[in-house]
Amino acid sequence: MQKKKDELLKLEIAKELGLLEKIQQGGWKSLTSKETGRIGGLLSRKRKSKIV
Repeated sequence: MQKKKDELLKLEIAKELGLLEKIQQGGWKSLTSKETGRIGGLLSRKRKSKIV
């Protein structure tokens, strides 16, 4: 269940960053390390804000 929530949250963040279309066309592997890191950082921040 948590894995599904994380995936949805990652897609939501990607959409906010304007990367959703790129992911839909080429998959997660089409992202640069910078883009992936940005998504990971925001994902971590959102998780922490929900806990606190």
